[in-house]
Amino acid sequence: MWDDPARGQDLTTRLSRLRRDIELTEGLERRLADARAMDELLADEDDPELAAELRKALDFMERDMERVELASLLGREYDANDAVASLHAGAGGTESQDWAEMLMRMYLRWAERDGFDVELDEVLPGEEAGIKSATFTVKGQNAYGLLSAERGVHRLVRISPFDAQKRRHTSFASLDVIPLLPEDEEIEIDPKDLRIETFRSSSAGGQHVNVTDSAVRITHLPTKITAACQNERSQMQNRAVAMRILKSRLAERARRERQQQIENLRGDRQDIEFGSQIRSYVLHPYQLVKDHRTGLEWGDVNRVLDGDLDRFIEAELRLRAQRQ
Repeated sequence: MWDDPARGQDLTTRLSRLRRDIELTEGLERRLADARAMDELLADEDDPELAAELRKALDFMERDMERVELASLLGREYDANDAVASLHAGAGGTESQDWAEMLMRMYLRWAERDGFDVELDEVLPGEEAGIKSATFTVKGQNAYGLLSAERGVHRLVRISPFDAQKRRHTSFASLDVIPLLPEDEEIEIDPKDLRIETFRSSSAGGQHVNVTDSAVRITHLPTKITAACQNERSQMQNRAVAMRILKSRLAERARRERQQQIENLRGDRQDIEFGSQIRSYVLHPYQLVKDHRTGLEWGDVNRVLDGDLDRFIEAELRLRAQRQ
């Protein structure tokens, strides 16, 4: 670990995650034993205060069991990994770019609510408002498994704030999510296949992005896949992060190609996930968020746009588990 700090950090992170799992399990076992003891006491005597305490203990255990059950749905390869998410505005100019920025805020708020760390790696601002694209890394237990349930096209229906005639507009933006590979999982890349460019950050800066001349963009010439980073303070750090994202994207491309070969052997299937419209956010003439995969609907659109996504993510993970 001392000779390889990156591997040491990875092992420390994995150890921390395993300890959290063990602590949760042992804590549930202790609380279950306490609840059984309280239940036995209540069988012999009527104690309203003890009954209320038991009800409260059961409520806490039920909440934690829901967390355990959700984690049990995340058993695929790389589900436990950190995630690299990319947002892209659809056709429609300023309206779609503003929607893409709203989605970026939604996912950053979701990550904050669920205790994840986020690094905003690259932001390409729109000409008038919003963003054309953004890439951010979400770090924490099961980040990829959870966020992968959000992959797809998101649709917004509202009265456009950019339309002087106050007409209703429909906008689209897409989210792509890939797992961030561990430091020790190497993808072979010929240095001759890379074009490395440095540039000044195009963002206004702030909490997540440093406005310096050290931003780095790496292009894999055979596939035209790119990765950029402007978050770190030095060009060397930005290059290392961009390279790791590039390797993750190349690995994801290889996985998708293998999956496509399997799909071709299986024949046509109805539920193809990539590129499909997964959810609509309607702000006018009524307010509703509807997930087209699971059928889940919720009328509090503002709460969803503020990052309250867990019910939609859980519904998709349960549906995914049923299909397997």
